[in-house]
Amino acid sequence: MKKKYLVTGAAGFIGSQIANSLIKNGNLVWAIDNLSTGYEANIPAGVVFIKGDCQDPASISALKDTKYDAIFHIAGQSSGEISFDNPVYDLRTNTEATLLLLKHALRTGCNRFLYASSMSVYGSVEDKPINEDHICQPLSFYGVGKLASEHYLRIYENYGVHSTALRLFNVYGPGQNMHNLRQGMVSIYLAYILGKGDLLVKGALDRFRDFIFIDDAVAAFMECLDNRNSFGKIYNVGTGRKTTINELIPLLLKSACINKKIVPQPGTPGDQKGIYADISRIQKDIDFTAKITLEDGIAAMVNWAQKETNT
Repeated sequence: MKKKYLVTGAAGFIGSQIANSLIKNGNLVWAIDNLSTGYEANIPAGVVFIKGDCQDPASISALKDTKYDAIFHIAGQSSGEISFDNPVYDLRTNTEATLLLLKHALRTGCNRFLYASSMSVYGSVEDKPINEDHICQPLSFYGVGKLASEHYLRIYENYGVHSTALRLFNVYGPGQNMHNLRQGMVSIYLAYILGKGDLLVKGALDRFRDFIFIDDAVAAFMECLDNRNSFGKIYNVGTGRKTTINELIPLLLKSACINKKIVPQPGTPGDQKGIYADISRIQKDIDFTAKITLEDGIAAMVNWAQKETNT
C-alpha cells in the first residue's frame, strides 16, 4: 500500500526536492504552500496541492481527516534578516504553523513529524564545531521562532507524535531562489556574479559557514524518516567543514569563469559571525554523512544557474 505524506513548503527550494523524492519512491504526497517565495511550477506532478498558509486554520482544515504516515514541515519564513521586518508574521509562519500542524498530527493519528529547523537557533558561538547540546541564544526573530518550535515538538513527543528536528546549516544547490537577495548566501552571491554590476557582500569577509548541498540535506530527511533512532532527536545537518566568505566567493567566481569587483556592505541584523557543525550525533544515530564536496556542489549549482540565466 502506498504511504501518504504531507510536505509543507513544497513549492520552495528544499520542500520541492523532498516532495519529489517521495513521489519518485511511489508515495502519495499532499502539499501546503502560500507561494510567497516558492513557485507552483516547483511542485512535482502528482502532488495534491493546497494553496494557503500553514498558520491559517482554514488551510489545515482543507487537509480534512487524511492520516499521513509522516508530516515534513519545511514551510516558513526562512531569513534571519527578513524576520526583523515583521516579527509577528515570522512568529506566525514559523511557530504558530508548527503548533497547528502538531495538533493536526495528534488529532488524525499521524505519529511522525520531521521539522526543518535551523543553525540560527545557536546565535553567537565559538570558532569550533558546534554540537546540538550547545546553549541556544538566537540573534534573530527567525532563530527564536525555530527554537520555540523545537520545544513544541518536545512536548508533543509526550503525546506520541515522534519528531525529528533537523537544524539545517547553509543549504545551497540547483533550484534555489536567486531572485531573493536577502536569503541564502550562495544564491545571493551567485545572483550578483551572474547579473550586472558589482558583487555586493553584506558583512565581513572573514565570516564563516557550513555549506551543505541540497541533495545531502534531502537525504538527511529521508534517512531519518523511518529510523527509530532519530525519534525525539535534534540533529545538525551540515558537512562539518568551515568555509569563510573569502574562500567561497573565489570558488564561485572561478566556477562561473567571471571576474567581479567585491563591494563590502554593512552587515545585517541578527547575522552570525560564523558557525559550522559538529555532525557526530547524526553520524552515530543514523550513519549519515554529507557526500557532495563544496567544490562539486558549487560547480553543479553554477552550471544550473547559467543555464537558467540563458533561457
